[in-house]
Amino acid sequence: NHLHALAYAGKLFNIKTIGIVRGENVDNQTLNDCKNWGMELHFVSRDMYKKKYEAGYLNTIQEDFPTSYLVPEGGNNELGQKGCEEILSSLQKENYDLFCCSIGTGATFTGLVNSLQGQKNAVGFCAIKNGEYLENEIKQQTIFTNYSLHYEYNFGGFAKIKPELVSFIVDLKKNQNIELDRIYTSKMMFGIYDLIEKNSIHNNTKILAIHTGGLQGNRSL
Repeated sequence: NHLHALAYAGKLFNIKTIGIVRGENVDNQTLNDCKNWGMELHFVSRDMYKKKYEAGYLNTIQEDFPTSYLVPEGGNNELGQKGCEEILSSLQKENYDLFCCSIGTGATFTGLVNSLQGQKNAVGFCAIKNGEYLENEIKQQTIFTNYSLHYEYNFGGFAKIKPELVSFIVDLKKNQNIELDRIYTSKMMFGIYDLIEKNSIHNNTKILAIHTGGLQGNRSL
């Protein structure tokens, strides 16, 4: 999703973009869009990609592309989080009680929490397996504590799905005409519905669920 959005932004503003992609050079709709919009793709091994936060590896990338500005995975840096603070309008903050968001790296959710300024509650739904480490990372990026995280709706891990999630996606599209991607937003919405059924979210709570996109990924499934 991040590569797709960045590639299109590069096309719109005539900025050269380079994408470093984990894994083998594969042919799918999302990466084809990126290439068609002018993004230069470089594929690295999974072992190499694990070094994405190591200074030595980042220095190597900077040396390979000396005029580039490095954007981390998911846009998860101070500027990325600051940009996500602008997602909610003042009217939305006023009219809703609970704000929900899917979590990958935590950039969007951190921006959401910071924008609420401790006045309203946020709930994050982790889309990856063993994502409990994100709690400490988010704590380091915000002074606010008006949020909670859920890890039980990852359905086996990042990009993993199960029959009950597929059925939920199909039913929501049929009954509400809302399309969800299978990576992020479907897991968030499933979690919201489940928490409501379990009365973990109180009656009459006005919920704003942020759809973070990614529908283009459904073409490759």
